[in-house]
Amino acid sequence: MFGRLAAKQVPNKEYAVVPGKVNPDLQRERKKCTFDTLELTHFLDGGVEKYKDRKERENFFLSDPELMDDVPPELMSHEDQYRNGLKKACYLFKKLKELRENGGTIDNYRQLLGGSLGSAILKDGNPLALHYVMFIPTLMGQGTPDQCAYWIEKAWDCRVIGTYAQTELGHGTFIRGLETTATYNPKTQQFFLNSPTLTSYKWWPGGLGQTANYAVVVAQLYTKGECHGIHPFIVQLRDEKTHRPMPGVIVGEIGPKLGMNATNNGFLAFKQVPIPRNQMLMKNAQVLPDGTYVKSPSNKLTYGTMMFVRVVIVQDMASYLAKAVTIAVRYSAVRRQSEMVPGQSEPQIMDYLTQMYKLFPYIATVYALKFSAQWLWNMYNDVTAKIDAGDLELLPELHSIACCLKAVSTADTATAIETCRLSCGGHGYMACSNLPTTYGNVTAASTYEGENTVMLLQTARALMKAYAKAQAGEQLSPTVEYLNRNRKFRPWSNTVDSIVEGFKQIAAGKVAACALSLQRGVESGLSSEEAWNRASVQLVDAAEAHCRAFITDRHLDMVRNGMNELSPALREVMAQLCDLYCVFWALKRTGDFLQFCGIRGEDVQNLQDYQNELLVQIRPNAVGLVDSFDLRDEIIGSALGSYDGQVYERLLQSAMLSPLNAKPVHDSYGASLSALLRAKY
Repeated sequence: MFGRLAAKQVPNKEYAVVPGKVNPDLQRERKKCTFDTLELTHFLDGGVEKYKDRKERENFFLSDPELMDDVPPELMSHEDQYRNGLKKACYLFKKLKELRENGGTIDNYRQLLGGSLGSAILKDGNPLALHYVMFIPTLMGQGTPDQCAYWIEKAWDCRVIGTYAQTELGHGTFIRGLETTATYNPKTQQFFLNSPTLTSYKWWPGGLGQTANYAVVVAQLYTKGECHGIHPFIVQLRDEKTHRPMPGVIVGEIGPKLGMNATNNGFLAFKQVPIPRNQMLMKNAQVLPDGTYVKSPSNKLTYGTMMFVRVVIVQDMASYLAKAVTIAVRYSAVRRQSEMVPGQSEPQIMDYLTQMYKLFPYIATVYALKFSAQWLWNMYNDVTAKIDAGDLELLPELHSIACCLKAVSTADTATAIETCRLSCGGHGYMACSNLPTTYGNVTAASTYEGENTVMLLQTARALMKAYAKAQAGEQLSPTVEYLNRNRKFRPWSNTVDSIVEGFKQIAAGKVAACALSLQRGVESGLSSEEAWNRASVQLVDAAEAHCRAFITDRHLDMVRNGMNELSPALREVMAQLCDLYCVFWALKRTGDFLQFCGIRGEDVQNLQDYQNELLVQIRPNAVGLVDSFDLRDEIIGSALGSYDGQVYERLLQSAMLSPLNAKPVHDSYGASLSALLRAKY
């Protein structure tokens, strides 16, 4: 209500947003573009038909008044943010059910919960997200056919609302250390869920606070007096009619956070809560009625849901970063500041090379992440199909590359979005720029579904095993095949091929150095665990180098082999972006290239010159490149980044929505300020 009242207080109507009017600087930028932006959009969408499907889907949701906000969420109280988010989420999934009944697919759910369309509708988080992202996928991946038949139908129709309760106050990424217990009693054929300590309280699951009435709970399984490690259980949290907590269930919301404040993250504890035996998800491991434990063929199968989410996270990072660079690039085309040449008019800030350097490498990063995410998604689907057929051979490779891509993509994207915010000056600090909210949503991913350092250490363990195989002359999987080559210094050339090969040499050199460090540690009398801890900084570095080698190799392969159908003009721009990404990171890792690749000081200078040249080459196409992401204004959600470039009009419009502007004199004046102004000392 106060949003509409405030709108009446606009001080100058001539400064209102004019529909259809486009900032002339943006118009000029679009005329400079050397390629067909729609051609690139079609390529990113996977073809013309998928492009049309996406546009139709976006219109289906974003044109619905029920999914629009009268008041920006950042102006709401924490409670109202949740109330508004839940209302829209329920309506959203009612529409999604309607879409599914008319032929929609599971992809519709994934897209609506991600960093593009999903974050447009629910800017600060979705309290039903984990129901679809983790609860249902866990049922599908961990349940028996009978369990799936019973639970998934109820979940799809939202007759139950679920979440995924794994992380505890005292344990997150180290899930083998979880303290929640599920103890089987063969007499009653029930498991009893218990939280024995404060640190065993479940903490963080989205939707757990006040939304979900069921959860997949990950707990230590005890039967016949023996612990068999963590297993998933379906547990009812709230009464299906009254929504009151079930007996023995302690549940609530954890409070405001840096971002995602409508997600309704919660806490959960159990006081000997009984559940039937058939509510242990038993696709991979079982407990028989008499309490006999039947082991899973692989303990990693329990982690299938986390693997799925890590794959999705990499896709989401590309979507969030596309939004941020679109905002920053369009603003940089509109904003004029200072005098590059004394006495001349103020230039667009994008004409400064420093601004190009802040932004253009991150346009390239969007594509690098998109290509890696697509490869990872394809591999995930391939491995999942093979697991269902009993083939677990590729599971370790999927786990290894998903861990490091999750870590590197989230860290890179958080840095990139903060850089985009800084590139917009003071206006980027405002909530209406949508950069603070986007940063808050992205930086959370650095810790959820596996803290990044731990993720890189898990990749490092896989690299140490691969190195041992390479030393033994065994065949390696494709992502680590470079460890089997002779990695002596090769003649350096300032080409993208040399850089990509250089990243592989760096990764191989660091992996070998870590293996030697571990060996020397053990030989000096350290235990293998202590030797690992002593080498852990270098191990993390090696895993990051491995991931950087993968991303650059994937990016170059896509440009060379995945774009043959594109026009020459577009292929040229895509090659420039690939080169920029590789050169940017080579210069960020100059020390590594000097150590492992035979590069010399003059080569570094040549790379710096080439980077500057690439920035200037990309400059005429910068706006066209972000336009090709084809993000609607509702998805961008920014006063700085709208397609029409009416930045200052939208900033003023946004300011007038503040409830503090609803009246010419705020109520607090009489309560506090007037007395201070009249005080005599």
